[in-house]
Amino acid sequence: MDQLAPTEKYSPYRFFSAEQWSQFRADTPLTLTEDEIDRLRSLNDPVDLEEVKRIYLSLSRLLSAHVEASQLLFRQRQAFFNAQDVVKTPFIIGIAGSVAVGKSTTARVLKELLARWPSSPKVDLITTDGFLLPNEILRRDNLMERKGFPDSYDVGALLRFLSGIKSAQRNVRAPVYSHLTYDVIPGEFVTIDRPDILIFEGINVLQPGKLPRDGKIVPFLSDFFDFAIYIDADEKLIHQWYIQRFMRLRETAFRNPDSFFHRYSQLSEDAARAIAEGLWTNINLKNLRENILPTRARADLILRKGANHLVEEVALRKL
Repeated sequence: MDQLAPTEKYSPYRFFSAEQWSQFRADTPLTLTEDEIDRLRSLNDPVDLEEVKRIYLSLSRLLSAHVEASQLLFRQRQAFFNAQDVVKTPFIIGIAGSVAVGKSTTARVLKELLARWPSSPKVDLITTDGFLLPNEILRRDNLMERKGFPDSYDVGALLRFLSGIKSAQRNVRAPVYSHLTYDVIPGEFVTIDRPDILIFEGINVLQPGKLPRDGKIVPFLSDFFDFAIYIDADEKLIHQWYIQRFMRLRETAFRNPDSFFHRYSQLSEDAARAIAEGLWTNINLKNLRENILPTRARADLILRKGANHLVEEVALRKL
């Protein structure tokens, strides 16, 4: 049984074409400009205002309904416990999916749209990159070739961060990652102080981990999420996008002498493409098949992209 097949009667999802989904926008206003979209989208991601109208305004409206329902439930619990001094915890949205599939663009666009709701909520965005173990440790433990796999993260730090956020703690710190040096920046942190909404983006954020045999509670990252989104596409398409992005970076960011990947900018095009193919096959494809794709069905909403890198289908978990 494929629960993600639109014809499967036992699927927990409802399926919509992009055109059907766009109708759910209703009167949600477009609050972004073309220039802002240019700033928010990642390299090689063609998302534009039309895609925002088609997909993201309806998604913003749906998330607004979920946030409002969460706030109503919180007030009802206050009354139930007769505890008016309890602080509402942030609504956390998890965004998962493969490398090169467009998670970062989705996260940034959603952050801007949600922050511009009439209620002007405080919206923060954190990626899991900063929680990767430092390269020094990855090299010591022979994990550099598994960077991005679940065992390459400081899981304890991830759980402490999300637990702090969901406990409504003040000034919870998250480490900062540099894509230039391809490493965590020592001693540098970003502080998250009780946002109304937190978007938490990363390739393996829906990874459940191993279940305990003794029945003890083992928290997963997704236990802290109020809503989870998975960005999906065919494996062949993601492969194509990854290679295209690598070759573009070779002509841009990799040319910086301080870049960890600067050496690739000095190679011939054929040699660089061969490196990219090796990185895809030996690291990113394995991670996709072993860890990322198996978590897809744990999402509340799946955005499936087509060959043009734009969303073609939306799957929404039934209530």
